[in-house]
Amino acid sequence: MSQHPSLKSSGKIRKKRSVLKRFERIDILKSQDQWNKNKSVFGLPKTK
Repeated sequence: MSQHPSLKSSGKIRKKRSVLKRFERIDILKSQDQWNKNKSVFGLPKTK
């Protein structure tokens, strides 16, 4: 049984996630020069 075309999700449309994973937040902090290796990975500031 096939799925109706209106129910299929298109691969082109992606919502921007409001919650980032820890490694994604660290990457953003590194690009903003706010991260060094001595900092803890816990209690990271929120990033957009």
